Amino acid sequence: MKALLVIDYTNDFIAPNGALTCGDPGRKIDDRIKELADSFLKNGDYVIFPTDTHQKNDPYHPETKLSPPHNIKGTSGHDLYGKTAEWFNAHKDSDFVYQFDKNRYSSFQNTNLDNYLRSRGITELWLSGVCTDICVLHTAIAAYNLNYSLTIPKDAVASFDQTGHEWAMNHFKNCLGATIV
Repeated sequence: MKALLVIDYTNDFIAPNGALTCGDPGRKIDDRIKELADSFLKNGDYVIFPTDTHQKNDPYHPETKLSPPHNIKGTSGHDLYGKTAEWFNAHKDSDFVYQFDKNRYSSFQNTNLDNYLRSRGITELWLSGVCTDICVLHTAIAAYNLNYSLTIPKDAVASFDQTGHEWAMNHFKNCLGATIV
């Protein structure tokens, strides 16, 4: 079995007025993420939404020192963005669609993702979303270390840093053995 992970595709990371927006590169992948989600669900595969989640003014979270407040639980910035959000809202009650909060770059750190995947026999992960060189990268490294097969659709990931994006794409392929499509 396989699953599509739609990582951090929220208003704060994608919308023009988002607290840490990727800008146009992030918005340009919305249609492709929706197409992938449709395809996965149609084929009986899983679509999973690991979503960066913070508490306001959390002095213990390391990102508080690195970034402005973003993805605060209960705010519109934490909500999914665009057509991807519409897709999620239309399918969120499916047994094959799952959203969960995460509090670190990796979708595996401090979450039940590995148990969720293994209990469903999922061995192959397709990673989409943002940012290619931050949360997608850290999720890919953790997935590699847990022996998941990785595929990265290059037209379904984005970053605000094109140099970091390109570096991460090379890292996925050359260091993690991911298939790039």
